Amino acid sequence: MTANKKMVPYSTFTLNITIALLLTFNSTAIASPKSPATHIRHQSVPILGVTFDKTKRPLGIVMYVMIHFQKRADHGGLKVHFRKVQGRFGPIARKSVATSIELAAKAAKLKDDSWTVILEFPYAGLTMYGDSLSAMIALSVIALAKDDTVKYGRTLTGTILKNGRIGTVTGIPYKVYAAHAAGLEQVLIPEEYHPLDGEWRLPFLMHVSHVGTLEKAYQRLTDQPLFQKYFSKQ
Repeated sequence: MTANKKMVPYSTFTLNITIALLLTFNSTAIASPKSPATHIRHQSVPILGVTFDKTKRPLGIVMYVMIHFQKRADHGGLKVHFRKVQGRFGPIARKSVATSIELAAKAAKLKDDSWTVILEFPYAGLTMYGDSLSAMIALSVIALAKDDTVKYGRTLTGTILKNGRIGTVTGIPYKVYAAHAAGLEQVLIPEEYHPLDGEWRLPFLMHVSHVGTLEKAYQRLTDQPLFQKYFSKQ
């Protein structure tokens, strides 16, 4: 575990590998006893990032974010909260996640004005930086809203652009190697390749897919369509 509580902005977030895979990856739904109209679901999702080792060389990491989703009875607007009881989300991470949830809901043609999203980064003393987690968290929120589930062992690194596409990020090779070492089955990466990453080799038996749109990324993460299809009776 690094002794620094903050790291340079290049890293997506700081590191604590020893407990990264100890979190439970699950999804549950319960009804609120106070309000029958309230719907609550939870899921812990894997996030890929880049930090630095003791020699200041880039190092890919896999950590988890717990997402609590609540569909309220009112329509007072989207509410996104970042808990500070353990790890923290940096300013860029908070802004990119909140914006991406709004963009993803709009792209999925869902009303988000009754949603409350609470995010936890359960690594005491550490801070998550960057914006490459935003697409994964936003699409995971959409899955919870639609009663779908992100499949175990799948993750996405990238941002969400205003045109509904997955935005490019750096550090892809390090993230893919970390996902392979952590036993994740499938990594989704943006279609556009960042020139800073250079050339790299795909780990043996690692499934990496390029996704350009939210619709394609959502289908790969959940095995479900992003849009509900309706069929008229003949």
